[in-house]
Amino acid sequence: MDYREILYSVEDGVARITLNRPQALNGFTAVMRAEIRHALPRAQGESRAIVLTGAGRGFCSGQDLGQAQRASDIDLERLLREEYDPILKMIEASPVPIIAAVNGPAAGAGANLALACDVVIAARSAYFLEAFARIGLLPDAGGTWHLPRQVGLARAMGMCLFAEPIPAPQAAEWGMIWEVTEDDALMARVDELAARLAKGPTRAYAAIRSALRQSVENGFHEQLAVEAKAQQALGASRDFEEGVLAFLEKRKPAFEGR
Repeated sequence: MDYREILYSVEDGVARITLNRPQALNGFTAVMRAEIRHALPRAQGESRAIVLTGAGRGFCSGQDLGQAQRASDIDLERLLREEYDPILKMIEASPVPIIAAVNGPAAGAGANLALACDVVIAARSAYFLEAFARIGLLPDAGGTWHLPRQVGLARAMGMCLFAEPIPAPQAAEWGMIWEVTEDDALMARVDELAARLAKGPTRAYAAIRSALRQSVENGFHEQLAVEAKAQQALGASRDFEEGVLAFLEKRKPAFEGR
């Protein structure tokens, strides 16, 4: 597939998906969403780590409202169920870890796309904005699920009701994202972390992602069972064998991801 509104590449086990409408702060269109839905499964099959970022000075401004003549032209439920939800479900079920490199403003569905990823690294000048209330809507694209779990109900409520931007350093302080870097150091830091993940125990990463996400809904006893079952499977993997051998031989492991 030839992409028009995203860029796609794979190098050294890392797939990079770049939202590529910089003239519109990478606002979502139907074309871009379709290309992301195509690129994510491709990246999951061709890499051991994925980086999601934006071209130009922004990460993603959310839905490009200029694509419709009137607000009433947009079938919002269909749009979410058919075009956004599949992307979020692909991220949740990904067999490889996904890093969001937030290089600038992340607003609306763009903010929630970033927050759905496993690790978020943001440039110091970036910010996160749940802008929905400004146009009479509620946060979607998973925002009402992720935000209360990441920052607590009080902060999520204020962020959504007042629709004020949260600067990247504050987002890190709140526990919304993993790390903030200086603007000119963002991609070098993301590349460093992605390379580390691409050389790591891929099956273990998938199990970690799954277990942590399940823990949000599980009771303690249920989660102990999740851990035991997953650990049994990982204990039979080549990566576990290699990890133990490398530990005993005092060397770095060479994980195969199996």
